[in-house]
Amino acid sequence: MNSTALLTDHYELTMLAAALRDGTGDRPCVFELFARRLPNERRYGVVAGTNRLLDAIADFRFGEEEIDQLRRNAVVDDSTLEWLANYRFTGEIDGYPEGELYFPGSPVLTVRASFAEGVVLETLALSILNHDSAIASAAARMVTAANGRRMIEMGSRRTHEEAAVACARASYLAGFTATSNLEAGRRHGIPTAGTCAHAFTLLHDTEEEAFRSQVEALGAGTTLLVDTYDITEGIKTAVAVAGPDLGAIRIDSGDLGVLARQARDQLDSLGARNTRIVVSGDLDEYSIAALRAEPVDAYGVGTSVVVGSGAPTAGMVYKLVEVDGRHVEKRSTSKTSRGGWKKALRRHKDTGTALEEVVFQASSEPELGPHDRLVQIPLMRGGQVADEVPTLEQSRERLRAALVSVPWEGLKLSRGEPAIPTIYLEN
Repeated sequence: MNSTALLTDHYELTMLAAALRDGTGDRPCVFELFARRLPNERRYGVVAGTNRLLDAIADFRFGEEEIDQLRRNAVVDDSTLEWLANYRFTGEIDGYPEGELYFPGSPVLTVRASFAEGVVLETLALSILNHDSAIASAAARMVTAANGRRMIEMGSRRTHEEAAVACARASYLAGFTATSNLEAGRRHGIPTAGTCAHAFTLLHDTEEEAFRSQVEALGAGTTLLVDTYDITEGIKTAVAVAGPDLGAIRIDSGDLGVLARQARDQLDSLGARNTRIVVSGDLDEYSIAALRAEPVDAYGVGTSVVVGSGAPTAGMVYKLVEVDGRHVEKRSTSKTSRGGWKKALRRHKDTGTALEEVVFQASSEPELGPHDRLVQIPLMRGGQVADEVPTLEQSRERLRAALVSVPWEGLKLSRGEPAIPTIYLEN
């Protein structure tokens, strides 16, 4: 089966069938994807998953197996099944490129199409953007806490096998330097890194035998895991086996700050002054920040990054905001939306520091100041991915520059107001 077509909820097809029957399915509409608030009172969010979504939309098809399943379960009528069998997205999409910051109310994605074409994309868009943006937002906080030190994503064993690949990509976009997930390396060209687990040491009769085997296979530049038994003895043995050119040691348990200091002193005393120290073991942005003053060269992060460090979804929603040029909006208590096709610009000081996010109606674009820039870019035209869509490497650089523009208090790990306010301009 086509996996992307299965990312359509039953209720979307219910609306589709009814709209096709009563003739409203062809009405030109605007759908908007945005977050009402940032999770856990964070200061900013990071857009990720856009390129994955665009590829999924371009390939979005209901094949024979999907159509047969819908028919067997009487989900929709035959005329709707015929429409689905011929589905191709032909509309236009604008949005925030990957690596861009977003804030409450930011029009992260704007879909302009008939109601029928746009409504069936809701679950697909929310599934990808909610997940990837949550991972990238958490990963960016960890990268900031690491303050330039190497970051390795190691969370594949803590999430779904397909989510693991997406997590590795989102983490890399956010500034991680490598992943242990080889499939992510194959699909996305992400650098991969890793070392042996404790099982390899336990396999051998002695720690020395395990280290010698690894060094003989991978060279002295490898990373040896030294905390299976006694760390002090493990470091001593590692240097004795690999020599002073040992690439790195990894510490995966205990009081990492204390152990890193002791390890650095011991390595230096053994002449292994260039041997790096990698730490891992239930790290998150807070524990990484706490280790900033310690002699740690790299962090291996697993569980916390693949679960969004406590915020596994970005909380984005997908709402109809315009029908036939008429603004429509939801007015439910605490779940309001603002009608109309909207765009956004970001205002900056002449120093480059961001001041505010300005959201305005597309029909009345304000005059841009010398330090203003429009945030949305074309993403799809006529159902085809636009040329302006940045690459993964370009998105990494975009995020790096965006974080530099955030006021210093907006980079705090503590809960608080968004780093910059969202201002709405009315017609």
